[in-house]
Amino acid sequence: MQQPPPYAPQGGAPPPAAMVSKVEMTISCEGLRDADVFSKSDPICVVYNLEGNKRREIGRTERIDDNLNPKFQKQVIVDYHFEEVQKLAFHVFDIDDNNNDVSKADFLGKCECTLGQIVSSSNFKRPLDYLGRNFGSISIQAQEQGGMQKSVAMTLKGVKLDKKDWFGKSDPFLEFHRQLLDGSYALAHRTEFIKNTLNPNWKPMKINTRRLCNNNPDTVIRVECFDWNSNGSHDLIGEFFTTLAELEQANAGKTFPLVHPKKKSKRGYRHSGEIVVETLTVAREYSFLEYIQGGCELNFVVGIDFTGSNGDPRDPSSLHYLGGTTPNQYTQAINAVGNVIQDYDSDQLYPAFGFGARLPPTWQVSHQFSLNGNPSEPDCHGIQGILGAYQQCINSVQLYGPTNASPIVGNVAKMAREALHQQQAKDYYILLLITDGILTDMDQTIHMIIEASELPMSIIIVGVGNADFSDMERLDADDALLSIGNRKAKRDIVQFVPFRDFKNVPASKLAAEVLEEVPHQLAGFYNDLNYGPLNFINAPYG
Repeated sequence: MQQPPPYAPQGGAPPPAAMVSKVEMTISCEGLRDADVFSKSDPICVVYNLEGNKRREIGRTERIDDNLNPKFQKQVIVDYHFEEVQKLAFHVFDIDDNNNDVSKADFLGKCECTLGQIVSSSNFKRPLDYLGRNFGSISIQAQEQGGMQKSVAMTLKGVKLDKKDWFGKSDPFLEFHRQLLDGSYALAHRTEFIKNTLNPNWKPMKINTRRLCNNNPDTVIRVECFDWNSNGSHDLIGEFFTTLAELEQANAGKTFPLVHPKKKSKRGYRHSGEIVVETLTVAREYSFLEYIQGGCELNFVVGIDFTGSNGDPRDPSSLHYLGGTTPNQYTQAINAVGNVIQDYDSDQLYPAFGFGARLPPTWQVSHQFSLNGNPSEPDCHGIQGILGAYQQCINSVQLYGPTNASPIVGNVAKMAREALHQQQAKDYYILLLITDGILTDMDQTIHMIIEASELPMSIIIVGVGNADFSDMERLDADDALLSIGNRKAKRDIVQFVPFRDFKNVPASKLAAEVLEEVPHQLAGFYNDLNYGPLNFINAPYG
């Protein structure tokens, strides 16, 4: 079985867009300040989005009369972006007029937090701040909007397909398209092609029902079978039409004749082969937010390049220079990514490592050492703890080389493997690797990444400085799964970006770029293993 070059069909669905979900927030308060003389306060909660020094109202609850412990019925709905730090402010007012004009209302207190903190907490509760003092509390429950998601897992084969090549048999692959409201079709999934056969057996596939049929079991699905050609002009073998409802009722062994639209009117024509359903199941598919709210935590690990090519840290031109008015690129990358992920890790303890330096007192080169100097406890407390350990480390080691990343990738893979043994969607690892050049141990690193692709783990690589990072793009397998020799990654887990592309934009842009694929990677990994969220752990998958 072969994989096509980048310009030809690839197995799987089209690339996912950045994850955007609608989140419904249900708000309640306790012990509010009583601002009325002859009755109790009439509270309302207004929710703002905070961007710098500006705030923008995104919703408000109803007003509840004479109640210091309100449970608001009206929910506030907000767009959730995992890859962004979304700062929110909840202001509670005592409203005395029927126009709900908060500019004329008594202020009862406020709470500022991030949306990430809310969605990652099973019971988000914070004190309300009133002029620097705590007056009452606010509780916020978040729930993802939208219906239950499902996926179709199936195994198909072709039987006696038409021969389309002059000097060989066909190289068949399938495309699934869902019908849109205007009658046109949109691609939902494409299989791999199989070389030189008229009786192909395609790999098992899984397609989200939202993508396959917009969660409507009666939406028409067109399945086309093509003969792959290297120049991109693939020949249609035939097609059939079905629905999810029909597929669900199909027994193993059900066949669908492939009909070529230009041949069906010809006398004596029956079909151009058949597609046989060998297995088909429809199962519950959980979202990223459901895993997070079910108790899955993101474990953040940092790996920093301490090789000599970074330059003398005392020199202002060095990538590790700490004396400037602007933080160096290593510091900016750690802040950008860490500030997002920290909302999803309850203990705020982050292992942080360096590689490529000589360490005192023996001055031997180390390809993996703890930034805090404690090999048995490499955890740093919070993002500031990582930065503090980094700054201390840069003044105590000697930058050297080579640029070997495989030991750190292998170490984090070991952590992820231990998490996998729990057989629960509990701990998912994210490694942030920051380097100033091409990896010296590229082949070993590729082997480690391929191994890690079967584990609960994603890797973010940020290239700092002005080096030629073209070879690093190989690790970011957007076009075809990473492979070396006869080994191939199970899934794409690497996102690589050069820092220079984000040098003159807010740090949030870098975080958005490198983190946008993590929700799909996490949810896809656990769904493929049929692991539901922890709070559904006793319920059957699906």
